[in-house]
Amino acid sequence: MIIATDTKIGGLYSPHSGTELRIACPTSSGSVPASVCGREETMNRPSIMQSRNESFRAENLGANALAMVKNLCFTLFVVGVLVFTIIATTYQPEDPLFHPSSKMTTFLTSNSNATFKSDIGVAKTGDDFVVSNQTAFATFINITDVDSVIQEITPEETEGIPSETGECRTDEPVNCRDPDVFHLLMKSAIERFQDIHFYRFGKPVAGDNATSCHMAWRFRPKEGKAAAFYKDYRSFALVRAENCTLNVVGIGDYHSGGNARKRRGKGRGRNREKDKEVFEKVPANVDENPVALPDVGETVDDSLPTVESEGSFGRSKYLIYSGGGDRCKSMNQYLWSFMCMLGEAQYLNRTLVMDLSMCLSKMYTSSGQDEEGKDFRFYFDFEHLMDSAPVLDQTQFWSDWGKWQKKDGLSLHLVEDFRVAPMKLGNVKDTVIMRKFGSVEPDNYWYRVCEGEAESVIERPWKMIWKSRRLLDIASAISARLNWDFDAVHIERGEKAANKELWPNLDRDTSPDPVMSALKYKIEDGRNLYVATNEKETSLFDPLKDKYSTHFLDEYNDLWNSESDWYAEMTKLNNGNPVEFDGYMRISVDTEVFLSGKKQIETFNDLTKDCKDGINTCTASAS
Repeated sequence: MIIATDTKIGGLYSPHSGTELRIACPTSSGSVPASVCGREETMNRPSIMQSRNESFRAENLGANALAMVKNLCFTLFVVGVLVFTIIATTYQPEDPLFHPSSKMTTFLTSNSNATFKSDIGVAKTGDDFVVSNQTAFATFINITDVDSVIQEITPEETEGIPSETGECRTDEPVNCRDPDVFHLLMKSAIERFQDIHFYRFGKPVAGDNATSCHMAWRFRPKEGKAAAFYKDYRSFALVRAENCTLNVVGIGDYHSGGNARKRRGKGRGRNREKDKEVFEKVPANVDENPVALPDVGETVDDSLPTVESEGSFGRSKYLIYSGGGDRCKSMNQYLWSFMCMLGEAQYLNRTLVMDLSMCLSKMYTSSGQDEEGKDFRFYFDFEHLMDSAPVLDQTQFWSDWGKWQKKDGLSLHLVEDFRVAPMKLGNVKDTVIMRKFGSVEPDNYWYRVCEGEAESVIERPWKMIWKSRRLLDIASAISARLNWDFDAVHIERGEKAANKELWPNLDRDTSPDPVMSALKYKIEDGRNLYVATNEKETSLFDPLKDKYSTHFLDEYNDLWNSESDWYAEMTKLNNGNPVEFDGYMRISVDTEVFLSGKKQIETFNDLTKDCKDGINTCTASAS
């Protein structure tokens, strides 16, 4: 039976013109032969076999196959979601700073717009990984503990102190060795500086005149993230009342009591026992501090080590890294590679022969060019490194090698492939193992030695590298001028603010008005606010002065100018040549002052919704 297109028959429509449709005949109809209707009625009562056969008909195979594919895809999707959920909840990625990985290599050598290359933040060192919890170091001294120190002073220490018998004289010179004077100065310091915790007091010494005493103490700020012991020594002005009672009428500025500064003898920084007599221990039951922390404010002895004799030189074993592509890179990359070298020397039980001459990357220089001739000691605590591991200066080593190598038959083992693992060098008997690196980056980076099979063997000894205590002392002086009672905000702009592709909101969010809004409920009006920033035009933040007493790094340039102690010490260290207070030093000091603030407002955690490392890189723990 042929039915035309779009002609409705029995509730059905023919989809195409000329298509033949078979329809069952009503039993009352006589328009169709009975034989035909009979066949249709039979077809309308299908058996199980007929139904199965119909499913395999050609016209049904496509639909069945499509249904099977859909079911399979849905099953795979469900399984994939389940696997992803399990991985996401159990996976804990490694921290590349503590666990060497080839992932770090990819990150460092990428040619993409990774912010590592333009990030001029201060590099992490061992002192950054010490917890800042006050109770982790020692018990600090309360004013009620001071009385016990009088019982600590022995008769030998009071010998020669004149007695107070006889007629009272108000013009009598102050005897700074008197235990009562010590008692008075300690209480005065604790009452005056209420934002720091005192851990040790040094015995007072005579000051600049008959009515002054100098006294030193070791302390830590009550709040703040930096982990270090700071040393201060100040001048105390005293007057004697009519009844001869002494009173403190003035305390000088930071480091004004120079006579109380302990001058340490030679031998420091040579793996010798620490000087235990720098400070009195108050109270008597305080245990020795078990945590090694930098002593900021102490004199620094980072003079170069020397070999005691020809015999000791020949008996020792050495490791040297020569060449390589880490020079003039960021300080983060330099340290990552340096710690690999130091870790291998420690693993092989060899003295590390290191090149103290560094190249400062152009990202830290005022000239915008890489600058050679910088000294490792400008930026890091070389004395602490010498106390922690056997090291020698490369220049001195080669001088001694030239004198004694042939005479004593000393040998050198050359390694020119970074893929030679440190474990394969453990049995080398030669005096020197020299790793020589080529000129093709990144295969000539030092840290490549610590990858692969060495990854789980070589431990980077971060605790051996601390920041320069001279730089930390500048930061401590700035904090002291603010009486250790200030809040701090970090405002990062520079290249990141100019890169709208990776940081689309940073420029706007670090402008004065948004910053003011962000600080409104975080910092109280009238507070001292230290602004750590890489913005060259600090006048941009003048509107902050309406609500806060703002302070910037350059306000304190007298601490590093040509008249400063820092300048004199660095000039002496640099063989009489002046040393510039460069960009990396500025970042180091800025960061340390920021960490000393009672409250710390971060750029990427508090001021902007942009991510620290660019768009779509935020994590749950940090922006």
